[in-house]
Amino acid sequence: MLYIEKIRQLNPLVHNITNIVVANFSANGLLALGASPFMADAHEEVADVAAMSGAVVLNIGTLNDYAIHSMLLAGQSANAAGVPLVLDPVGAGATAYRSDVTGRLVRELKLTALRGNVAEVANVAGVDWASKGVDAGQGDGDVVALALKAARKLGCVVIVTGKEDCVTDGERVFMVDNGHPVLTKVTGTGCLLSAVVGAFLAVSEGSHLEAAAEAVAFYGAAAEIAAEITDGRGPGSFQIEFLNQLSVLTASAAAERARIRLLVL
Repeated sequence: MLYIEKIRQLNPLVHNITNIVVANFSANGLLALGASPFMADAHEEVADVAAMSGAVVLNIGTLNDYAIHSMLLAGQSANAAGVPLVLDPVGAGATAYRSDVTGRLVRELKLTALRGNVAEVANVAGVDWASKGVDAGQGDGDVVALALKAARKLGCVVIVTGKEDCVTDGERVFMVDNGHPVLTKVTGTGCLLSAVVGAFLAVSEGSHLEAAAEAVAFYGAAAEIAAEITDGRGPGSFQIEFLNQLSVLTASAAAERARIRLLVL
């Protein structure tokens, strides 16, 4: 666990253009982790903020034309400045509008990482996969093959989250088996994970695949500990303790819990 220590030492600025449901949770989660959140979305400043950030995270959870333009401005600025760019295509495939917006962002921006559930990633990759909205089921396809296809198509790291998480750059594949089902009972835990991935990429020095895999494992380990501490007390108690664990979980303790395996392709 190298990158969590760097985050806490360097306090990277992570620029988020995210949805109204999760903005507070994402900001608090990044602060707990050791990063510095910046939640700017005004057209007049997003390019400046993106250029001075360690990473930029775009989340399409609550879409409108203003937000889309902000995302494009910030993404273009991040690309020009060499700043890692993360896309969370919330609900892509659930409506034609979301699919169209995701397609435009992917065409016009160069992503460093894409983080979504299997249906969302399938939509980006152009693979038919059943979707029921933002809370999509696993479906019956081959998740690893899907992730590889998406990574090769986009030329970026792809993170498909589910019961077991798949992280790939199109060449190598890490499977991460950390986390807890109670994460699905708190709104915005997937969105926060995308922001956390941004923080890890901000200090990755180009080792994007390794940093993304560590981010997913660390996040899952924190969730496991929080679930153990708050067992039987409900998702509200879990959410607060989860923020605590993002702050206090050490690199060594996370490494002991991390269940990451490299697939042989």
